[in-house]
Amino acid sequence: MQNLKTILLYSSALLAIGGGAHAADLPVKKAVPVEYVRVCTAYGAGFFYIPGSDTCIRLSGRARYDYLYQASKVRTGSGGDVSGYVGLLRLNLDARTQTDYGTLRAFLRLDVASRSGPFVTSASRQREGQAFPGLGADAFGRTQDFVNADKAFIQFAGLTAGRASSFFDFYAHDFELIGGTAGSDNYSTNLLAYSAVLGNGITLTASMEDPTFRRFPIFGTGAAAGAFTAAGGFAGYSNAFNPFTPSTFLAPIIVGPGTVAFVDVTQKSRLPDFVGVARIDQPWGSAQLSAAVHEINAGDAASTVAGVATATAGLGIAPTGRASSDYGFAVQGAVKVNLPFIAPGDTFYLQGAYGQGAMSYTGISNYTAPYDALAAAPVSGGSFLQYYSDAVLNPSTGKLELSTSFSTVASLLHYWSPTWRSAVFGSYAQIDYNTRGRNALGALGFGFAPSGANAANALAFATSPVLRGNNQIVTGASLIWTPVKDLDIGVEGEYIRTALNSGVTPDISKSSLRYISSQDAAQVRFRIQRDF
Repeated sequence: MQNLKTILLYSSALLAIGGGAHAADLPVKKAVPVEYVRVCTAYGAGFFYIPGSDTCIRLSGRARYDYLYQASKVRTGSGGDVSGYVGLLRLNLDARTQTDYGTLRAFLRLDVASRSGPFVTSASRQREGQAFPGLGADAFGRTQDFVNADKAFIQFAGLTAGRASSFFDFYAHDFELIGGTAGSDNYSTNLLAYSAVLGNGITLTASMEDPTFRRFPIFGTGAAAGAFTAAGGFAGYSNAFNPFTPSTFLAPIIVGPGTVAFVDVTQKSRLPDFVGVARIDQPWGSAQLSAAVHEINAGDAASTVAGVATATAGLGIAPTGRASSDYGFAVQGAVKVNLPFIAPGDTFYLQGAYGQGAMSYTGISNYTAPYDALAAAPVSGGSFLQYYSDAVLNPSTGKLELSTSFSTVASLLHYWSPTWRSAVFGSYAQIDYNTRGRNALGALGFGFAPSGANAANALAFATSPVLRGNNQIVTGASLIWTPVKDLDIGVEGEYIRTALNSGVTPDISKSSLRYISSQDAAQVRFRIQRDF
């Protein structure tokens, strides 16, 4: 009996062991391993590996509040508005992967802003198609939402392709809040570039850039009859350069006694701008030499009269009445000098630019009208308009007369302490028009016109600001407090003086006739900005 019990116990044990071994062989569903985010140290602070890849990414952004004050001379339309406000958000994504050819990088930046007030709601941005306005009675011209794909580019093996800042630019308002000084600052354009690093901090770049965001209108008369008024306008002026009715962009050309061809002066997308840059970066700072070539062209004649095809012979235009294309250019030299012997972080910029038919590259229009405006005043209800044209369509020859412009800017940043800094800056810029184009315009209005040619009209034309050379001085200073890292609280003031290069013009801000040669403006901006 005892032996039987022993045998049964051993049998039970063996069954238990066998059953356990069988159960262990059955498939078991296991939890997927958790892949934690890893810090990427290859490209600086803030980068981490995208889970499941060897790509490092950095997320950053900005929140900003601006308040602006600028006096106005009138209280009509948007005139009389002296305050403006900005609320802005910015999101950045920077993705980098190490390859056998070097770093592959993609960078994205989105800016979205809600803006109000006459000087922060930008007609330039609406002309670019990057903003849309409020349409209410008290919002028209005063409120605006701004959306900009500011950056979206790829960098690989020396190539840069996508939406980026123009390689022509250097200072680009680095130390300014308002950004009103003269100088090129095309922070969003479409380009394809190649940069060759030669060593010792020297880089050579060739860039093919979108010309659309560099254009200013071709000036052409729009009426073969009419009279200039004391206010500087042209009664019956049909070439209004209205962005919503491009069919009105017509300029008459005299093609023979009593015959006229009406030419479309809108520029067509034909050739990119070609930019070349030589740059050096050293411990003492940086220096850059930039050059650009910019095509200026016009469309075909919108309408003609009998005899035009033969009358255009020898006038430099095609039988259809199209003006021959011309090519503007710009050159720029700039230097940035580090001044640690004064205080850590102190820096000085000096930059100068010269251009023909390439006004955007010299940036004379930067404060008053940054993009594609025929004429504008530096302040609401200003005393006279500045005229901005890369070229004038000469109505007597049918040729494009290029404008000439130049600018110089200097800027100094000084740290009073690690948390307090100031910038002082100033610029001078000037534009000149070839007198042949303006004289031909006068001849068309008063010699060719069937009526309106009298001494009073001739005087009004002579003193009109239309195609008059002008200049602008911008000076300013700022004080910025950084109580904690990446938080700026600051204020900046600017003084702007705009003047004719010679002569006088009527003050259109006054009800009585008064001639002046210059006008003044001032602006103050307060900002709170948090970067992360």
